[in-house]
Amino acid sequence: MIKKDYDKLLHIHTSEEQKGFLKSYHYHRYEPTPYEALDELFEQCQLNSGDRVVDYGCGKGRLNFYLHYRFGASVTGIEMNEDFYREALENRERYLTKHRIGDGDIKFLCCLAEEYEVHPSDNRFYFFNPFTVQIFMKVADHILASVEQHYHDIELIFYYPSEDYVYFLENHPSFEWKREVRLKGYEQNENERFLIYGLAY
Repeated sequence: MIKKDYDKLLHIHTSEEQKGFLKSYHYHRYEPTPYEALDELFEQCQLNSGDRVVDYGCGKGRLNFYLHYRFGASVTGIEMNEDFYREALENRERYLTKHRIGDGDIKFLCCLAEEYEVHPSDNRFYFFNPFTVQIFMKVADHILASVEQHYHDIELIFYYPSEDYVYFLENHPSFEWKREVRLKGYEQNENERFLIYGLAY
């Protein structure tokens, strides 16, 4: 399916990318993960309705609605841009008029990523290069602090991961590489892939 078919199916609008420049060097512009890439990832990596996913830099909520529709998972979108946050809420209202799936809920919060207080049940964390590694390090600290307080298995999923992120994760004693999902048709572009990390044991 091409992306406009999913938007139509889910009764949402998420296709447009962010234009212009951001005020902060540390935060990157919004660009939704292609639906074709999500299909490929979740053909190989399954979720279930008990999972709680946090999408950092969720924009208009594409991943959130996709995962709720496909798996019935609970999803929380973190978005600092007030305009995108409002659009995500509008998408949620439209989506829920058509789809009531399982017990999973869909939430959006308008805040900085490093301000989000990780819920003890949050166990999947998604990043499409939303901010610099300096911000990611703070987010990773929050995730690990949550695990220390209420131990549970977690996975961090990265699309188009930056070299800074990979270096940090590969050299962090609490994380270990689990798998890579390369996208068909993009073999010439090393960045067109998903990397998944979990807790190191």
